[in-house]
Amino acid sequence: MSMTTTPSRGTRGVVPVLAFSGIVVAVMQTLLVPVIKDLPTLLDTAPSDATWVMTSTLLAGAVSTPIMGRLGDLYGKRKMLLTSLAVMVVGSLVCGFTDDLVVMIVGRALQGFAMGAIPLGIGLMRDELPREKLGSAMALMSSSIGVGGGLALPLAALTAQHADWHALFFGAAGLGVLSMLLTLAFVPESPVRAEGTFDVIGALGLSAGLVLFLLPITKGSDWGWGSGTTLGLFAAAAVVLVLWGVLELRMKAPLVDLRTTARRSVLFTNLASIMVGVAFYAVSLVLPQLLQLPTATGYGLGQSMVVAGLCVMPLGLTMMFTAPVYARLSAKYGPKVTLILGMLIIAVGYGAGLGLMSAAWQTVIIAVVLGAGIGLAYSSLPALIIGSVDPSETGAANGLNTLMRSIGTSVSSAVIGMVLANTADHVGGVAVPTMHGFRVSFLIATGAVAVGLLFALLLPSARRSVHTQLRASSEEDANLERAVTALAGFHGQVRDADGTPVARAKVTLIDRSGRQAGAALTDEGGRYELAVPGDGSYVLAVRATGHGPLASAAAHPGENRPVEVDLALPRDSDVPA
Repeated sequence: MSMTTTPSRGTRGVVPVLAFSGIVVAVMQTLLVPVIKDLPTLLDTAPSDATWVMTSTLLAGAVSTPIMGRLGDLYGKRKMLLTSLAVMVVGSLVCGFTDDLVVMIVGRALQGFAMGAIPLGIGLMRDELPREKLGSAMALMSSSIGVGGGLALPLAALTAQHADWHALFFGAAGLGVLSMLLTLAFVPESPVRAEGTFDVIGALGLSAGLVLFLLPITKGSDWGWGSGTTLGLFAAAAVVLVLWGVLELRMKAPLVDLRTTARRSVLFTNLASIMVGVAFYAVSLVLPQLLQLPTATGYGLGQSMVVAGLCVMPLGLTMMFTAPVYARLSAKYGPKVTLILGMLIIAVGYGAGLGLMSAAWQTVIIAVVLGAGIGLAYSSLPALIIGSVDPSETGAANGLNTLMRSIGTSVSSAVIGMVLANTADHVGGVAVPTMHGFRVSFLIATGAVAVGLLFALLLPSARRSVHTQLRASSEEDANLERAVTALAGFHGQVRDADGTPVARAKVTLIDRSGRQAGAALTDEGGRYELAVPGDGSYVLAVRATGHGPLASAAAHPGENRPVEVDLALPRDSDVPA
């Protein structure tokens, strides 16, 4: 891992701006939900062809998420975040000016690139925020997909009812531009960089494998699950992904470090993520249909598109409000416990939903309970991943985790779509979903949660850090200054570009999992000493008034002797803008 310097702009505004970018991504995903059934008419095409408008976004998002995460680790997470948003804006404008199916599919694929914003935002938070703020910030970022989706549904429905449907794309483009401007203004570039080069062959192999795997999942109901096309694509996906895995294991700087991914903590977190994705999407598919079915069916609630969106909106809002709750619970019990708690609440929500489907207010209760559970579960996932990987792998690891969630939603869409189709009543040539189909869908989601709960229970229990969390207050600075002792760890001198010792520079010790493991202030001679919890790789991050920040990698053998590391701070004028 290598580190480069960047100007410090403080962290004020970083959390809301990055969370807003996540909400923009969710809005882009949910944009066309209110007009899905009208797409064949709007694009003058067959229903089976119109589904490519949604499928293309899913495939592009799945492919781009781990790739943009790795590019962010190598070349800068902020830079790649802005790139993702810029591609989304271009895609939105392409869609906004066309009624042609092929051009619309291309534009929607470009929109899908925005999915990379979620892991990149989580990585930026890890690199920029003090540890005591990181938990709630990552929880909010991780939940932003649900928040944006919940808020977007009624707004998109209103727009679709009262304006030309192309206005949806122009609105998405405007939000994307606003997100880019806010990112430029408030989010500094991360100094953390991974070593190596971009694995082009690995990116092509993963992209091919994902497309071959997700295509039959999303189109299997149209092609037939036992058709030669569907089975052939699944077989091709297995071959390509196995060959890709063998290749990645031999690469010096792979796109995805499969050895890290195979760790128990990372593997079971990713498997649990798939199940949470299944559970999240099930409610999004069932409740809007139940609410909008006419009362003449005997079980439909007869609500308008807008009212249906408002009833489902609490799902996203509750996810947002669980972020601070998650931070408190995770600080006390750890993210494994909050993931298990979230899974249990989801199970309660779906269990209650089996009997609460006879009034609109009951669907709101289901949305609130499921939102709380999904919010806790989603908030736990990045913390579990980040606690298990090197800081230089944050973007790629969270990108892979976000991809696992996307696979979960894809599987959910395919399976529940098949269930609803096979249990539908056909009236006048129109397939009408049945209450039996809705209940079977909820049972499938409950089963997925049960499997996810098993994976969560298999996660290793995290060891609590014994180090006090330090903040840069004047009182704590005084305590740090008094804490320069002769404990075995790192010691040395901080100097400026001219070789002059720098007094009262803050030296922060960061361990492999990105956690603050200690801090100290230099004395009048610029000297510092820091204890270490054990052997391994660390980062020494230094900040001082009138100087640019510095981050330097260092290794400690773990023996009871100090390791000398002298640090040279650049002047502010030497730091590239």
